[in-house]
Amino acid sequence: MNMNYISFEYPWFVLLLFGIIYCLYRCKEYSKTKYFVHLHLMRTKRSFKNIEWIIKILIFILLVIALASPILIDKTNPLNRYGKDILLAIDASGSMNSSGFVKEDDDEQLKGKSRFEVTKFIAKEFIQKRSSDNVGVVLFGDFAFIASPITYEKEIVSEMLELLTQGMAGQNTAIGEAISIGTRAFEYSKSKSKVLILLSDGEHNSGSISVKEAVAKAIKKGIKIYTIAIGKKGEADEALLMKVALESGGHFYYASNAKELKKVYDNIDTLEDSKIKSRQYLVKEYWYEIFLLLALALLIYLSYREIKR
Repeated sequence: MNMNYISFEYPWFVLLLFGIIYCLYRCKEYSKTKYFVHLHLMRTKRSFKNIEWIIKILIFILLVIALASPILIDKTNPLNRYGKDILLAIDASGSMNSSGFVKEDDDEQLKGKSRFEVTKFIAKEFIQKRSSDNVGVVLFGDFAFIASPITYEKEIVSEMLELLTQGMAGQNTAIGEAISIGTRAFEYSKSKSKVLILLSDGEHNSGSISVKEAVAKAIKKGIKIYTIAIGKKGEADEALLMKVALESGGHFYYASNAKELKKVYDNIDTLEDSKIKSRQYLVKEYWYEIFLLLALALLIYLSYREIKR
């Protein structure tokens, strides 16, 4: 489907066309009287059939269009996607290596995989659905790091997810660090909507930054936090995760297995509609020069005819 369309930077100038065309056709032309025996032989009919009048009208039309500044907008350009900036903060602590997260009626592809591998698989599905969004990934354990900066290139984010392994950030759970590093990942974000989705199956027990301090910084930056507790009841600090979500304007979820986790991401996908429009991010190709050059070419042609006459 063609995603390009033409618009005008200053569309009100187009209204001038009607007045100019009417005036050119109806307004009287005054000229100095000349005396010549056969003056009638030099007269030309003043109508739209007269080529000079057609050219004059075209010149004015082209100039007005140039003033209106026609632009071509390519909506297939990644810079013209108006979605949200979403960051996935994924727990990679020792407990995420546990099995038993996949039930018998779950997806066959997930059977036998650890919580961490299942989480990565479902996260990739979620990322691919967010067609108009920028997405990034933070991994956390004893510490947190940005595994993939927030970007529109979904394939790169998915490939980076494949390279992540459980334990590569340590065996503990630094939720405060995850939120803090996640907030830092939004440093250059221009999106009006910033969403951090934090998933964990443990309790905050590591890192130099408290959860309270990290959440305060995130709220100050306008970041909404969705929290997801996974695993058996009581493994994750559900009370803490719920408080983080409520304070930041997000939602708290609990998933005991892969099927429930899929539903959680589907619910977030529904709540966070990606269709946000903001003209300031439009990439425009200006065409006014073309119309100015055409008008200039016609003006030169008229001048040439006048000189020859």
